[in-house]
Amino acid sequence: MSDVLRELLRNQFEAAFCMLSLCLEQCPGELWQAPVGNEPFSRVVFHTLFFADMYLSTDEDSFRQQLFHLENADLFGDYEQLEWRDPVCIYEREPLRKYLSFCREKAIAGISTETDESLAAPCGFPRRNFSRAELHVYSMRHIQHHAAQLSLRLRLSADVGIPWVGSGWQD
Repeated sequence: MSDVLRELLRNQFEAAFCMLSLCLEQCPGELWQAPVGNEPFSRVVFHTLFFADMYLSTDEDSFRQQLFHLENADLFGDYEQLEWRDPVCIYEREPLRKYLSFCREKAIAGISTETDESLAAPCGFPRRNFSRAELHVYSMRHIQHHAAQLSLRLRLSADVGIPWVGSGWQD
């Protein structure tokens, strides 16, 4: 894979994670469990991280067997996010800070190992019928989609503005 593409993917994952981090950090305590659409703020943050983490994995089995998951089993419970039912768990801020840090590091490390061949290969998730390269773009769009929802909730409910983050931002 070209260094240009590798840098692009790392930078844009980091920009998306920075915006999510700003939402997580700037959410006032009274809004942490308040609804964002149909879900509590904390669950939207977890959901976003959960699927970023999963899609940075090679498949669902390797996702579930990560040391971070094994050491934080209470955070993942029964993997309700993968079930066809409404999730019920809510989350505290500190475990989600740690999860965000884990996902950021995983994105940097994972993108560094991608090759032209791995990016062109099927993504490894049966419910997503596209290449690993497209999965990375899909995942970044997912992170940004939820960061936008969260930032809108913060603006409307607490007059907290989340700035647009481009490449090279450090929160």
